[in-house]
Amino acid sequence: MSWTKPIVHDFMKPSACGVATHQWEEAGVLMNAEEQPTATKGPLSGLVVADLSRVLAGPYCTMLLADMGATVIKVESPGGDDTRAWRPPEHDGVSTYFMSINRNKRAIALDFNDQQDIQTVYDIIGRADVLVENFKPGGLEKFGLDPERVAQRWPELVHATITGFGTTGGASMPGYDLLAQAVSGMMTLTGEPDGEPQRAGVAIFDVMTGLHAALGIMGALRDRSVTGQGQHIGVNLLSSALSGMVNQTVGYAAGGSVPMRMGNDHPSLFPYGPLMASDSYIVICCGNEAQFGRLVTSLGSPELAEDLRFNSMVNRNAHRETLRELLEEDLKKKTSQEWFDILQAQGIPCSPILNVGEGIEFAQNLGLDPIVQAGPAESSTPTIKHPVTYSRSTISYDQSPPAIDADRQRILQWLESTIN
Repeated sequence: MSWTKPIVHDFMKPSACGVATHQWEEAGVLMNAEEQPTATKGPLSGLVVADLSRVLAGPYCTMLLADMGATVIKVESPGGDDTRAWRPPEHDGVSTYFMSINRNKRAIALDFNDQQDIQTVYDIIGRADVLVENFKPGGLEKFGLDPERVAQRWPELVHATITGFGTTGGASMPGYDLLAQAVSGMMTLTGEPDGEPQRAGVAIFDVMTGLHAALGIMGALRDRSVTGQGQHIGVNLLSSALSGMVNQTVGYAAGGSVPMRMGNDHPSLFPYGPLMASDSYIVICCGNEAQFGRLVTSLGSPELAEDLRFNSMVNRNAHRETLRELLEEDLKKKTSQEWFDILQAQGIPCSPILNVGEGIEFAQNLGLDPIVQAGPAESSTPTIKHPVTYSRSTISYDQSPPAIDADRQRILQWLESTIN
């Protein structure tokens, strides 16, 4: 695949403001013949990303960009990304954790303390549009890759830094998702009211931070199209957590409310959670009066909609335990599957409670095709589909998650071919 610069997308082209972009020669050394682009390209085709990140938030961000057509060069230490060792589970000896966030990338292992290797790092950054890194605050300064010197050396570069707790008072805190869950208040919201603090079942704030980083990068690229200048953007786990907790954090900021664990209940909505049928739980969500009316009518107790204890959301919240008993008394007349069929037909939001495997199968039955194969057919690996679809552009799954240092020669050849 040939790479050219300036970027082909109008929204990424620097305007005529006296800042010239690099003119790249045709390289064509990072893709196999079978990997040549089709007539329809990803929306980020032509964008080059230097990925100096590891573990989750950064790699998730850069994988999303790669899925959309960006060429992502994953720069690792000789020991590799930490997640390569995070097993089980695994697939053909490869950590599925690593696989989940590193498809569609080219990999090279470089020792920043080696003079030749650090020059290669500089060369990669110098030919990139975007730099993503999540080193500890100050950790790149000795290599001349702190934000100030990056901006001086590569003024058109969009430089994204991901940290755990910012670069001031929280600079020394390691960027682990669980720490962010703990200090943000998330663990006081998760679990049963009388239970212990509980983490979410996935590194939710790492994922949020990766999404915020990708969004910030796109905003900076749009700004570059106007100004011709790159810029540094910063995202961190704690800020992403506080933003991502939306109603819970604003409830405190604007209303002085300190929410606590409510099990599966919602602080502002009822019914909104699992209720017991004759055999198992079914999740029912009523966000307005019409839905609640249809629910109690379907359950055979339409009078509940007019009951003064339950005729508004505020009243239902105030009398939720009484209402829970009445609803479950009706629900226990049928199985959860029977109620799912009945309630869904009436347009009442509801769902079974499934395990992860069943959830993937459920998505498959809905036609969402959640599992895709990444890489050439003879060596492809199963992975989860990119969450965005486009009517005209394509999402690609050309590359399996790379082995460590897998693309060294291609990357070095490409660098040589693009030297002005």
